[in-house]
Amino acid sequence: MKIICIGRNYAKHIEELENEKPKNPVIFLKPDSAILHKNQPFFIPPFSNEIHYEVEVLVKINKVGKFIDEKFAHKYYDEIGLGIDFTARDIQATCKEKGLPWEKAKAFDGSALIGNFFPKETFKDLNNLSFTLLKNGEVVQEGNTNAMLWKIDELISYVSQFFTLKKGDIIFTGTPAGVGKVKEDDILSGAIENTPNFSVKIK
Repeated sequence: MKIICIGRNYAKHIEELENEKPKNPVIFLKPDSAILHKNQPFFIPPFSNEIHYEVEVLVKINKVGKFIDEKFAHKYYDEIGLGIDFTARDIQATCKEKGLPWEKAKAFDGSALIGNFFPKETFKDLNNLSFTLLKNGEVVQEGNTNAMLWKIDELISYVSQFFTLKKGDIIFTGTPAGVGKVKEDDILSGAIENTPNFSVKIK
């Protein structure tokens, strides 16, 4: 399986990082070694002094697809989840300055927290899903899929132009504003439509 991540999909997050609004979805990948195993803490890696949390709605692909028409994209997933794209912001900034790839900042071991998945029928409208991230009990990120620049079906169609989607692949659909630094002993917890989804301790 592969983890396909979408960057710059929420306008306010683009603004907070002072990035340029893209004409098309920004895509990057994480290897399966980036997955943070369930019930395990996140260990701050020694190579970064600025690890940021980025909460995101996740989509799990349920069958093989290539060049998927947007109107058929809904047939390629039946589960929605929540997760965190941990980012070494200091390393990312250096890479961006030099025009280098982001993998060291985005795809390191444990950088992909994948929470619980729910049948998509659980939700009334996938384009109007609210989700939150709490740090030590306080809300630090609030988002809604209605603010996505590219909706879920659009993303699936676009990504499938470049990568064959396979059963079990997971798409991270982008993060809203409010990203920030983690520190030792923080507890991060996420919820989608007010339903608790995950909790992780930072070490």
